[in-house]
Amino acid sequence: MAAATAAGTNWEDLAEQVLYQPLGMTSTSSRFADYAKADNKALTHVKIGRDWVAKFTFDDDAASPAGGVSTSVRDFTKWMRLQLGNGMFDGKQVIDGDALARAHLPAIMHRPPAAPAGRASFYGLGWNVGYDALGRLTLDHSGEFLAGAATTVNLLPTEQLGVAVLTNASAIGAAEAIAYHFLDVATYGQATVDWLPYVRKLFGSTGASGPDYSKPPANAAPAQPDSTYVGTYANDYYGPLSVVAKDSGLLLQLGPKNLQFPLTHYDGNTFSYVPFAELGDRSSVTFTVSDDTPTASRVTIGLLDEDGLGTFTRTPGANWRTV
Repeated sequence: MAAATAAGTNWEDLAEQVLYQPLGMTSTSSRFADYAKADNKALTHVKIGRDWVAKFTFDDDAASPAGGVSTSVRDFTKWMRLQLGNGMFDGKQVIDGDALARAHLPAIMHRPPAAPAGRASFYGLGWNVGYDALGRLTLDHSGEFLAGAATTVNLLPTEQLGVAVLTNASAIGAAEAIAYHFLDVATYGQATVDWLPYVRKLFGSTGASGPDYSKPPANAAPAQPDSTYVGTYANDYYGPLSVVAKDSGLLLQLGPKNLQFPLTHYDGNTFSYVPFAELGDRSSVTFTVSDDTPTASRVTIGLLDEDGLGTFTRTPGANWRTV
């Protein structure tokens, strides 16, 4: 986004001008509207029971630089060739080689060695950076929408080898298993591990922490009156949050568009909600209520609290809000 601002344009136009057009990626866009109007496109699928169903369409324009690209495998290979060519594509230097190489260097260690003879893994600028058993640089990254898409890309620059797997279903590790199997065959002539069950262990959670909030405990404590929870709360990282009361019950309001999510009581001062579009599990919404005050002082959203940033504090003087 900073690059787009410096260029006096927006991210979607900048990506098209400096990347997609020079590479001939004619089926690629950073605009959801282009995906939506395309006649030939994959619909995203989620698992309902034993079936995979095209149920949700996720508009990721708000975070487009971090995952809002729609593309084809044929187009994506062009981007991979650019990476493996150090910014060169079809004899033309599209991206400065030194600038691109900087993205392929370790910046931070995100996983230390699991054993004394193990290897650490790192994060560069948008890439997982590592070194395989043969000492070769490896670059990879996966992405997903819980609403029904899972992708991965793996590069071995020294071998000028890359593999990308794009799927139109929620992440269960299938994309990564296919990529790792391919890389094993290319390196050793056969798979070294049955990759799917190995990788699936890493995809056991869909983002919401804690128990199954769709099933309140049999001895659940009752909620307090709606007025205890209604109000406006603030968080330095995520911004404002409001809890409002309607005849149908409590609603959580989040984001710059004040999107509304019905709250379902779980136990005591804990409720749950289903995140918009990103299906997943229900997330907990837990209010902190002191015995000596009539209203909650804080509310913690489980889905946003993985790094301890999901607690919102009541805004003074804004205790009541009903619609």
